[in-house]
Amino acid sequence: MSVKGENRLYERVAKDLAGQIAEGRYAVGQRLPSERDLAQTYSVSRPTIREAIIALELDGMVEVRLGSGVYVKAQTPNEGQAGATDIGPFELLEARRAIEAEACAMAAKRITNEELDQLDTLVIEMQTENARDVDRSEDADKRFHMLIAASTQNSAMIAAVEMLWEARERSPQTKLMGEKAHAAGVIPRIDEHAAIVSALRARSPEDARDAMRRHLTRVLNSLLAATEVQEMEEAKARIAAARDRYT
Repeated sequence: MSVKGENRLYERVAKDLAGQIAEGRYAVGQRLPSERDLAQTYSVSRPTIREAIIALELDGMVEVRLGSGVYVKAQTPNEGQAGATDIGPFELLEARRAIEAEACAMAAKRITNEELDQLDTLVIEMQTENARDVDRSEDADKRFHMLIAASTQNSAMIAAVEMLWEARERSPQTKLMGEKAHAAGVIPRIDEHAAIVSALRARSPEDARDAMRRHLTRVLNSLLAATEVQEMEEAKARIAAARDRYT
């Protein structure tokens, strides 16, 4: 069952910003306030603002200019109304981190040697495909995580993980986020997946939980870095600080 749009924090922010753009508070060609300022205005996190901007970007209302900021592109959405939305990419990763870490801990005591060997094969497949086709690598990544869920032998846990991955594949916002991440060179990390397998092979729930949490925390941080919008003022401030340091 999908969460209704009005319950999504990022969508409420996107709707409000779209309304202000439509009313002319922010004109076409004008730069929106910085991510930090918007987060303070709406009393939300910066990732939530980034999810809202992605929704507006999908609707063709704003464009992100690296090294400059987010600029108004149109007063109305491409199709005359806001497009479909789904679970935001950052909140999805937060949920995955919580649920899949526990799935990994549960699997540590139940996973079979055959399943561990299959995980090793998937890690090798990811490593091979990283250099050839990142889409195939990410497909192997999905099968890796789903196999861990299956090895819990708990139908509710399996259903929960399946739901999260279905949302990942369904969400237009997450798809755009993925495209930005690929453009920034973000690919499945072999060492992290190998560490998860090692913890599972050691039959240690604590180590397995920690390995999965570290992995998904790093994924979240990588997506944050890949979609960072560097506002001009912040960039200038860093340059000035560096100049002062070395002169």
